[in-house]
Amino acid sequence: MTQFTFSEKTILVQYAIKKFENEEIVIEKLKSIISEKDIQRNIDTLIGTQLVRRIGSDNIQNNESHTELPKLPDNLKTIIDTL
Repeated sequence: MTQFTFSEKTILVQYAIKKFENEEIVIEKLKSIISEKDIQRNIDTLIGTQLVRRIGSDNIQNNESHTELPKLPDNLKTIIDTL
């Protein structure tokens, strides 16, 4: 697995959430890139800081009405595009 900074991992999780909106799918798609523990930790942190909200039991969504998504760095664009 590639080593990413905490910030890069958070950005990857946010963009995966935007793309899929289902927690199980987000975890499944990202676990080849980031450890499942890091994915879950980032989801929990994003929910705790209200950057992401849980809708029902399986769906999660970026809280874009309150905050904008961070700019996607060039080195992460290809990863998000291939998910």
